[in-house]
This record gives sequence, C-alpha cells and structure tokens, in this order.
Amino acid sequence: MSAESVPIARRPSPHVINPEILSNIPPGVPPSLALMHANLTMPSSSHPLPVGSAARALLDDDESDCDSDVSTRMSLDSFTESSASSRTSVDVSMRSPSPTPSVFSMTSSLHAQAYRQEYGRGLNNYSDVYRLPADEEELERLDQQYVMFCKAMGKYPPSLPQVLAEEENSSEVKAVLDLGCGSGSWIMDVAREFPHCSAVAVDLVPMQSIHMPANCRSEVDDINLGLEHFYGDFNVVHIQLIASGIRDYHSLINQVAHVLRPGGLVEITEFPFYFSDGNKQPVLLPAGAFEPSWTALWMSYANRAIRSRGGDADAALHMHEWIESNPAFEDVVRRDIWMPVSPWLQGDDPHTIFWNDIAATLRDDIKAFMKSGRPLLLGHGLSEAFVNAMEHNAYQELDEAKTPLYAHIINISARKRH
Repeated sequence: MSAESVPIARRPSPHVINPEILSNIPPGVPPSLALMHANLTMPSSSHPLPVGSAARALLDDDESDCDSDVSTRMSLDSFTESSASSRTSVDVSMRSPSPTPSVFSMTSSLHAQAYRQEYGRGLNNYSDVYRLPADEEELERLDQQYVMFCKAMGKYPPSLPQVLAEEENSSEVKAVLDLGCGSGSWIMDVAREFPHCSAVAVDLVPMQSIHMPANCRSEVDDINLGLEHFYGDFNVVHIQLIASGIRDYHSLINQVAHVLRPGGLVEITEFPFYFSDGNKQPVLLPAGAFEPSWTALWMSYANRAIRSRGGDADAALHMHEWIESNPAFEDVVRRDIWMPVSPWLQGDDPHTIFWNDIAATLRDDIKAFMKSGRPLLLGHGLSEAFVNAMEHNAYQELDEAKTPLYAHIINISARKRH
C-alpha cells in the first residue's frame, strides 16, 4: 500500500501532562509517594504550543491509595493491554476522552494499570509486541545510549535546523514528533534548542522527567494502532530503535509520509538485531546453539524472540528501500555506522582511540540491554539457567574485548516533497 492510499482519519487529541501542577504537591511528601499529575489540554488546533511533563516517581505499592480517591478524575483504562489486533487507533476507546478537563494522581493503583512486573522488571501494560522494560533502570540505560549515539552519529541531521527555522510572515508553528521516545532525551533537547517549536513525544508509557520543557508534551499510544490522528501536523519525525515493537514497519513509514508536512524531515535509526564479525558479516547462530560468540548468540536468541512476538526485526535492512520507493520522499540519505561492541580495535591512532571509546560505552549498553532483555528471552521459553549461563559468558567475552564484533547501525534521513 502506498502512502497516498492510506485513508485519513483523526482521533481525539490525547492527554497532555502538565509540569506546573507538580508545584502543588504538599510539602513533606516522601519520594515514594510523589504524585505524577496530569492535565488534559484543549485540542492541538486551539493550543498550538502544548505544555506538559510527567514526574519520574518510584511508587511504593504498599502505600495507601486513599489520596487518589480525592484527586482522581480519570483512570488509565485507555492504557490497558490491547487484546485484539483488529482494534485500530481510530477506536475512541483506545484513547483518553480529551478534551475533558481532568486531573489524576499516579498512585500505585493507577501505576499498576500502565505497568506490569515480569521476571523482576517493569514492562508496559499496553503492547504485547514490545517486551523490553520501561522502568527506571531501562530509562537510565537509554539516557547513556543517547549520549553515545550523539557522539558517534551527531545529534541531528544537517538539515534539521533549516527545517525548524522560524519563517517570516508565517503563522505555522513548527512541530516535531518523536515516535518511541524512550527516556525522552532527544525530544527534550529539540524542545530546548528550538523553543519556538512544538515537540510531541509518543511512547507506551508516559515520559517520566520532571524537567520537560514547556513546549513539549508526552502522549501515551501504541504506534501499531496507526498515526492517522497526526496526519499533516509535523515538520520533523524522529524514530530510533523501535523495530522490536513494530508489527509492520513498512506501513509505519508510509504513514510517516502523511504525518509530515511538505518539505518535512524524517530521520530513522535502526539495528537489525544481530551482530557482525570482524569482516562485517552477520553472525546469526541457530536455535538450540550454545557456543561462542556468546554476545552474538544472545542477540540471535533475542532476534527470534522478537519475531515470535510480532516485532519487525528485519526492518533496518529494508527501510532504505521502503523510503526510496515511496514517491512522497526525496533527498534520501543513508549512513551505515559500524560500532565495535567492545574496545577490541588495535592501534593508537585517533580514529581507533575514538571508536574504542565509543565501544567501551556500547559494551556497557549491551550488558545493560541483556538485563533488560531477560523478560523477552524467558518469556520466549528459554530456561533461566540457560539465559544466566549465556549472559555470564557474554559478559566475560565483552570484558575481555578480544572477539571482533560490530553493531551495524543504519541511519536514514529524507525530506517530504513539496
């Protein structure tokens, strides 16, 4: 299906989380009872610069929820786990009933509706496809990963400042959309550096930063349900490392073509869920294998687990073709970044030193990712003893930094035709 053939339909404006309400938290409230308040705004058409934030709160499930009986005006019913693939993003029941003035406190009972515990980690309770955690530990990993990617690839495509530049005699508010925002580091940087723009972050759980800029808002949504409600609203769309949670990445790209305004910019960064050897050839070990490279073995099992849940593990290998073949896009640029997974490169020249420094950070990221991936692998049917042994061996292999492996990162940017 081409981008032009996707029907346009809009759903109600999603709720927006307001940081100003945080100042109303009574003094003396302990961190474990910190309230995450949200304020539903008017539709984006009447509120061109959305404001919002969510507080990162570590909630104690043993504490009383009596306060929520007073302050809650809504529940997270619209965030409950999807049960049928036939439900679409146009289904009003999948969204909060915005615009209705409403305030809620993220107490433990509401937190339980948005999150669930699996194998000791907090996962979203909204998508059966994406099975990586959304807890504090994972958000910290994503923050460090963001710093690494900025160093290795740069923060923005070269054309982004031009696309977001203010235009004389134009009433249009430039807008940026981050699909699968994770910890929100990228979208918050954009909001701060381009304060005249509207920035929207979408993920399966609310952004949990108390430092969200006033021109940034967080929306809870499952991208698999469609983007029709965003058609024609954004100048920039940013996507990074979400393929494990996307059922049909080709369809997503076609919808992004509709989301962008003429002249808009899309940037997509993905990884094919396998590591490559020193000759940059894929290393995919078969099911049932238990042998080195342990790091490549772990990722091979993760690849199969992602596929079994419906994730598009191969999207990185095809997205260049999908974008180039879509008539809505032009000026397509592909970058292939080969990042050593540990500092195994030999030499003391500046290039080697630079990439070994990146590799040391990537090694820590991979080790943390292996912890995050335990629910994915254990839920796939692997025994805890098997996962523990594979993880232990992979840690040792990464720390020894003798096995030549690369992570192949593919970055695509393109402009929408006028």
